[in-house]
Amino acid sequence: MGSIWRRKTGITLYGESHGSGVGAVIDGFPAGVFIDNEFISNEMKRRAPGQNDLVTSRKEEDLFIIQSGVINNRTTGAPISIFIENKNKRSKDYEKIKTKLRPGHSDFSAWLKYGGYQDYRGGGHFSARLTAALVCACSFYKMYLINKNIKITSHIYSIKDMKSRHFIESDFNKEGIKERYNDSFPSLDKSFKNSAKKLILDIKEKNDSVGGIVETAVIGCKGGFGDPFFDSVESRLSSLLFSIPAVKGVSFGCGFDISEKLGSEANDEYYLDKSVKTVTNNNGGVLGGITTGMPIVFQTAFKPTPSIAREQRTVDLDENKETTIKIEGRHDPCVVIRGIPVVEAVAALLIGDYYIEKEEKGWITD
Repeated sequence: MGSIWRRKTGITLYGESHGSGVGAVIDGFPAGVFIDNEFISNEMKRRAPGQNDLVTSRKEEDLFIIQSGVINNRTTGAPISIFIENKNKRSKDYEKIKTKLRPGHSDFSAWLKYGGYQDYRGGGHFSARLTAALVCACSFYKMYLINKNIKITSHIYSIKDMKSRHFIESDFNKEGIKERYNDSFPSLDKSFKNSAKKLILDIKEKNDSVGGIVETAVIGCKGGFGDPFFDSVESRLSSLLFSIPAVKGVSFGCGFDISEKLGSEANDEYYLDKSVKTVTNNNGGVLGGITTGMPIVFQTAFKPTPSIAREQRTVDLDENKETTIKIEGRHDPCVVIRGIPVVEAVAALLIGDYYIEKEEKGWITD
């Protein structure tokens, strides 16, 4: 069982939550790209568990080993293999519930597909632990894009029914992007930030969990990427975003709010400023499935963490009877926080892949 994504380049994810480790193989990545190990480490730290009381207490160093494809800090053009060891495992937490279906998890669907042979410990290959390898691999694409002055930035738009505000153009200045990158709870609204953090901790005290929405922007991407209908940028990016565990919704621009607008309000009118731009960005920098050159803005909705220490109804597959379950172990009260670098990672994967393809064809020379 492996997870593979391919367009011009390809990524294969492997490993399980409580196996020896997780990893990724990238193929088709161009030679000669400078690789900054410190940058990759910083990306990994943003996703890593055990940072504060808002996330899971499981501590993993997430030290990565680049096993092939890089020499003297430059990519060679050969497949890039990355491995991250799992060190802080507590598999015994799952022994007594291995035949009980955890509500909200992939246990039942995995059992239907693999006949009970899947790794049940911590969700196995279905676990968000695999996003460590994903973030690590996509850091290569992020570095590639930074060299082209393309930046990706995110903030927490909502937690439960508590909302902040959407991005505006002034949020995309260098200082704002850097501040959000270094913030463990990036927000555009200090009042929202304080209230949202308190809400998460209150929910955690009740042995429950909460979800929310991350808003992300890709700034500096050229227009003309994507194709209409089945290979649109929205289609491709949505597919990648839905591959992230716990993601249940994706929208672009002003999202579902656009359905409440009149055409005169929703349309992004054009003006000239050295190049063609739009006054507003309600469509999120994508029209007809193709990038316009405006910031690509999208929202990613995460469901509440399904692992909660509250008694829930379930079925024991071994005994074929109804029972109850209470999840033990270490889990995020809100996956939104650590989901941010994962969302940015898959955005970098898609946009980086588009650029690699067009560079190879000679369509981009700068």
